[in-house]
Amino acid sequence: MADLLVWLIWFLAVFACLGSGVAVISFENPFYSAIALIGNLASLAVLYLLLNAEFVAAAQVLVYAGAVMVMFLFVIAYLGKRADAPWAGGPSIQTLAAAVAAGAILVEVIAVIGLASGDRLSDEASVGAAFGSPAEIGAVFLTDHLLAFEITSIVLLAAAVGGVILGSEPKAPPPEPEAPSGVQGTGEKT
Repeated sequence: MADLLVWLIWFLAVFACLGSGVAVISFENPFYSAIALIGNLASLAVLYLLLNAEFVAAAQVLVYAGAVMVMFLFVIAYLGKRADAPWAGGPSIQTLAAAVAAGAILVEVIAVIGLASGDRLSDEASVGAAFGSPAEIGAVFLTDHLLAFEITSIVLLAAAVGGVILGSEPKAPPPEPEAPSGVQGTGEKT
């Protein structure tokens, strides 16, 4: 009975993840897309809980669905209607090229996973007692992946600065001073 409940929760989380992922890219309103992304991140947290990675699930909710999404919603609110301007003309050549590249990368990832896994996917992995603990994750972040962790913080800072720059109103040039009427080149009035 317990296995049935786990499978039921897994299927619900997977369909919620896929449905909210499709909603993120299909909504025209960026606010609704951001809300759908929060649902996607929450369903991923449920999948992490099913993998006994409680710390990663909590970090997923607190960091991504919490802090990062607040930043996204702030930028969306800050830009207002100007956030929709890049998509006003319909799909461009860059959009089509990005879709083709994404499809090619997806095919490549599936092929690499299939070739690299071989028969290893049929064997059960051994998971230690410290798997997913805050100490182990902190040690990995601050040793093996420190550079990637710091680069991510720089990218997020650049995104925040870019959002502020995009949202700021362009300054109008100062008006040209007009010459008073009735003034001649000599400076005398007629």
